Amino acid sequence: MEKRINIKNLEPASYKILIEMENYLAKSDLSLQLRELIKIRASQINKCAYCLNMHTIDARNAGESEQKIYALSAWKDSPLFSDVEKTVLAITEEVTLISKQGLKNTTYKKAKKHFNDKQIAQIILIIGQINFWNRIAVSTKLEY
Repeated sequence: MEKRINIKNLEPASYKILIEMENYLAKSDLSLQLRELIKIRASQINKCAYCLNMHTIDARNAGESEQKIYALSAWKDSPLFSDVEKTVLAITEEVTLISKQGLKNTTYKKAKKHFNDKQIAQIILIIGQINFWNRIAVSTKLEY
């Protein structure tokens, strides 16, 4: 693989801000397992091998089952995922693929049944953050 720039080394101040955001989001109202499902699903969509490797390990360490991790790309048809998880995964897909249709009203209304406004904001921020990381890793062909 062709070696590309290392943004962390070239822009350490920006990386510091990204890590601070990670630390902030780690204190969200969402469980670690739910946060990791978001990160894995967005990374699958964005085909980010670096983040997939990292977040599948993190999900396992957080107690997520191998079976659920393996089934994540087919979550809509899997009985392994709760309604709450399916709602978050729908938001993840719609926000990650925002140019297709954005966050649908039906998905947002479903989210309102499970989450308060602050939690919905946190979900959107976590999705935005992992999408940003995916773009760095994929663009620079970051290796793990």
